Amino acid sequence: MDSQQHASAPGAAPPSESRSEITLRVNGTPHSLIVDHRRVLLDLLREDLSLTGAKKGCDHGQCGACTVLVDGRRMNGCLLLAVTLDGCEVTTVEGLAGDGDGGRLHPLQQAFLDRDAFQCGYCTPGQLCSALGAIAEADAGHPSHVTDPAAPSGAPMALDRDEIRERLSGNLCRCGAYPRIADAVEDVIP
Repeated sequence: MDSQQHASAPGAAPPSESRSEITLRVNGTPHSLIVDHRRVLLDLLREDLSLTGAKKGCDHGQCGACTVLVDGRRMNGCLLLAVTLDGCEVTTVEGLAGDGDGGRLHPLQQAFLDRDAFQCGYCTPGQLCSALGAIAEADAGHPSHVTDPAAPSGAPMALDRDEIRERLSGNLCRCGAYPRIADAVEDVIP
């Protein structure tokens, strides 16, 4: 092997120049971590912080099972390099209810239970985070593909059934619980 090439054994730590220290607030708790520049948020959450709610489905950003909220916006954790998130607030399904609620579920989590909006449950954490992000986006006036072009720009968007379905279309459910998921989201819309 040429002395200019760098090789490492499988599973060996990467050279220090390919790692950086970052600070994240995850579900309200600050974490200082040294991360490999290639490490994605999903793996950091699951393997380093033992937060296994977000799931690895397709690992290509196509199924939405890994959806989490980053600074309040929904993101696919399998596509986000953790090193780019220094200083960000990350919310996973484990952090939706919050500590101050005495163990009560977030209203959307309760609506999913009440509406039986899941079957196997694999996609549910991503569906929950995506739905909360979609509700916030609509409230902030972000249109979707099905939003009426005549709707006032920047004004909160009403979330009817078509809007909910469109906004959650990036989250797949192999069991086909889509009607009940939409029902649950409708239940929590103010």
